[in-house]
Amino acid sequence: MKIGYARVTTGEKDLSLQLDALRAAGCEVIHEDKASGVLNGRKGLADALKRCAAGDVLVVWKLDRLARSLHDLVVIAEDLKGRDVGLKILTGEGAAVDTTHPQGRMIFGILAVMAEFERELISERTVAGIEAAKKRGVRVGRPLKLSEFQRREAASMIDAGKARSDIAALLNGHVGTLRRALKGLDDLGGSLAREKFPGPVRAKKRA
Repeated sequence: MKIGYARVTTGEKDLSLQLDALRAAGCEVIHEDKASGVLNGRKGLADALKRCAAGDVLVVWKLDRLARSLHDLVVIAEDLKGRDVGLKILTGEGAAVDTTHPQGRMIFGILAVMAEFERELISERTVAGIEAAKKRGVRVGRPLKLSEFQRREAASMIDAGKARSDIAALLNGHVGTLRRALKGLDDLGGSLAREKFPGPVRAKKRA
């Protein structure tokens, strides 16, 4: 069975062209998404994928109606392949994709390699950006919940012997939050600089 999928885009709200093309291609069942994916989570696509059984073919008018990125396309196609379901794109730049034929599978294989290359490039750029930010002194990770003033006040209270649990309660936070915040404070000095997070205090043995 051929199962069609049609989706609107920001600039195109009418599905008539897609529906006509899918029916002409022999689709017996067509699932639609008439709202943006942000609004409805692409329920039509989820239903179409769920409907596909071994031996079926998912038919889409254009590649951009099926996936938002090359990586998404590969993930969807691999899922279909694992269930013995074919994928056919009718028009546009992806019209050569037809996994029911050897030539179409070859084209898809090339797309899969490109998707992996794209992911590796993104990963490398991300790592390079993080390292460059660290060298500039930019803190990487989730933002600290305590301000600079609160962190220094907490450090002073710890030096004065106040319990961390009491300080955390005073700051309306958690001990773990306090611990993470103070790890970034490099110029504290005093006992905190020498002993940032001591373990549990053991009772002294009586003579």
